[in-house]
Amino acid sequence: MWQFNVLIGAHIVTGTLGAVSFWIPVLSQKGGRNHRRWGRVFFVAMLVTACLAICMSLMSLRWPLETHPLMQDVPLIRGVFGWMMLYLGILTINLAWYSWLCVRNVRNHRGNLEWRNQGLQWILLLASLNCAWQGWKIDQTLMMAFSVVGFATVATNLRFMYKASPRKHDWALEHIKGGIGAGISVYTAFFAFGSVRLIPELALHPGLWSIPLGTGLALILYHQASVSRAARQR
Repeated sequence: MWQFNVLIGAHIVTGTLGAVSFWIPVLSQKGGRNHRRWGRVFFVAMLVTACLAICMSLMSLRWPLETHPLMQDVPLIRGVFGWMMLYLGILTINLAWYSWLCVRNVRNHRGNLEWRNQGLQWILLLASLNCAWQGWKIDQTLMMAFSVVGFATVATNLRFMYKASPRKHDWALEHIKGGIGAGISVYTAFFAFGSVRLIPELALHPGLWSIPLGTGLALILYHQASVSRAARQR
């Protein structure tokens, strides 16, 4: 289907932009010009990439064999390229939007309770439950295991959003979690769904999926520790 191929092409372009721009705010001076400029590029790239992924997931659910002619396992196509990709797209939007709001509302914590941010938490919760359920139905442990990321995201996001008296640097900790979390999503998609065409036998291997997740978690812990250490020294 030419429409599906157009979506794939656009998804690759915006996803590549996001994957590259991700490293500039991660490695540059926090709050500096490059951090802010490329952070905005990354934010927009993530939103567009995730929306394209959601469109592709819906097409995979509706036309599994037409969108994936080299595969014949309809339940697997709908499970991985439909429901799981839908979940990852929602997860990416959630994390990117949440991270951006944490910066925007540094001096107005209650601003984090705006309706879109709250709505995204419940949408992600439903998507996580569905991903786990669909994974159970087709015996895909990876889908069930990766849904835990969504549950953890919703729980930690809501904890901060409804926190009555956050510390002065809590917003930075959450901004780091959301931004790098969105980066984990895009690299997970590149590693996993991209490998379907290059190394099909590794596409659903847990080891492949653990590379961006492990790297991202290490970056989150490192930068959060740096922020907390600086806050204690003030």
